[in-house]
Amino acid sequence: MTAQPSEYHRRVAAQKRTSIIEAATKLFLDSGYDGTSLARIAEAAGVSRATLFKQFSTKAALFEAIVTEHWKIDDEEAPSPEPGNLRAGLETIGHRYVALLTQPGMAALFRIVIAEVPRFPELGETQFKLGKMPYFESVRRYLAAENAAGTALLDDAEMAATQFLGMISNYVFWPRMLLARWEPDDSSVMNAVDQAVLTMVARYGAPGPHRA
Repeated sequence: MTAQPSEYHRRVAAQKRTSIIEAATKLFLDSGYDGTSLARIAEAAGVSRATLFKQFSTKAALFEAIVTEHWKIDDEEAPSPEPGNLRAGLETIGHRYVALLTQPGMAALFRIVIAEVPRFPELGETQFKLGKMPYFESVRRYLAAENAAGTALLDDAEMAATQFLGMISNYVFWPRMLLARWEPDDSSVMNAVDQAVLTMVARYGAPGPHRA
């Protein structure tokens, strides 16, 4: 019979995993994906090579973990809004999206991909398939559910999701890629979300109290 790991050992393993991911993200950004070895990551994370290889046998596997970690949404703690009130649902999604985009390391993750994708296109594919698309699909499904409930009138939920997320990220996130000091205050971010929600409700909202 194989002994199950104790809560203590699971917690230590999780802490080491976090340290590895943080160290790898910084080294990939500083030295490039190709210029960073797993040995250097282990040293920077303060773990043995054996510990690192036990969790991540290749750099590709480690990068996949970095992507999924940064785009991770806990469905139990943050379930998709129930359809029935388009404005309220979009407000919830909009604020969660801001929190996701402005979390520590997200801008660094995009910079790694942008810098390395000409030589390592698989990094872009990983970011797209494991990060952006699963999140995007959750928003698309929500809008499709509002349409099915009759609280939204739209022919293309995919395009509507693209428009909504684009309005927010174009103000909150993308300027960070070029402007090192881009840090809009909370009220400006709140206004960006509110304006995106109002635009979506005006364009797609069905007549009813959910528009108020």
